[in-house]
Amino acid sequence: MTRVTGGCHSGQVRLEAEGDFPSGMECKCLHCNKKSFVIAFLGRQDFKLTKGEGACTSCGTQAVGPGAGLDGKEMAAINLRCVDGLDRSQITFIPNSGKDFSAWRN
Repeated sequence: MTRVTGGCHSGQVRLEAEGDFPSGMECKCLHCNKKSFVIAFLGRQDFKLTKGEGACTSCGTQAVGPGAGLDGKEMAAINLRCVDGLDRSQITFIPNSGKDFSAWRN
């Protein structure tokens, strides 16, 4: 697993995460599409906010959001566009309508 850092434009939100990021969900719902989210899901044990909240009140960037996975376990949804130095050309973008999460089921 790879340890990464990331955050928002203004630096008011910072995060650390550990995982492999070969793909990210590119949600096409109106909200996510406008914000250009590419999301990777991690267990809460693999993620830590080191500064601020998940969404920055200064620049408006949403770097991360807490939630629950399809199995009910706590997780963090990380916006891969907010990860420092991540080579996005190496990420497979998995489109999702925002209504159907079947692309993420094994």
